[in-house]
Amino acid sequence: MSEKNVEYVIRIGLTDRYRHNHTQKGGKILQFSVQYETNIKDKWYAVVRYDCSHGFAHRDLLDINGNVLKTPLFNQDFNEALTFAESDLKINWKYYKKHFMEENDE
Repeated sequence: MSEKNVEYVIRIGLTDRYRHNHTQKGGKILQFSVQYETNIKDKWYAVVRYDCSHGFAHRDLLDINGNVLKTPLFNQDFNEALTFAESDLKINWKYYKKHFMEENDE
């Protein structure tokens, strides 16, 4: 059974997008990265990202200066972590944007 890579970007707002990348073999997720990005003055900024780099599933909450707050996910099964990450970003992207923009105003 060969590995399959899935990548796509969808718009979720006028200046917002969701970027998705995962590799799977059979039904098992081997790696993933999902990210919410916003466009400010014609530049895309990563706001929040879920991935499994560093060998564990985690969330990176970013600010406009590139600082990162890393939070490990309790669930280390990558299939379940990816499902959680997709759901969180699609439901809460407006909250993350509000937080990002407030940080940007300071």
